[in-house]
Amino acid sequence: MILKPSNHGAGDMAGNPSAPTPGRAETPGNTENPKTPVPPTAPAPTAPARTEGNSSGGATSTKAVPVKSPPRMLPPWKVLLHNDDTNAFEYVVETVRMIARLGKQDAELRTKEAHEAGVALLLTTHQERAELIQQQFASRNLTVTIEPAEK
Repeated sequence: MILKPSNHGAGDMAGNPSAPTPGRAETPGNTENPKTPVPPTAPAPTAPARTEGNSSGGATSTKAVPVKSPPRMLPPWKVLLHNDDTNAFEYVVETVRMIARLGKQDAELRTKEAHEAGVALLLTTHQERAELIQQQFASRNLTVTIEPAEK
């Protein structure tokens, strides 16, 4: 027998109240047919999360929010080129240009100053970069020292 929906609410076409209504799922209050599948239920709703300053009367957190300070500048360090009597002037200029990233004219001026005065300020930067530059000059057999710059 094929069941068709009726306008009566429950039962079949013959008025049998024990027959299930098509499309009706088994629920705790529906014991008409235990073999009728139960549709999946939606997850239970959760309570809204509480936030600081909740105006709905809920508890508020007393946790202090840290205030971020702006980034600080790293302390400056000087990179000093020392006079070199063993290497050619052009080799020193080329190395200064390559490592310190100075233009040709600036590299020549600083190399000449180091030759005449014994030492010349190449640049000022942060400590980590100054140490790297010092190592790079040492790998090319040139003497460079670093020291903290006066504020």
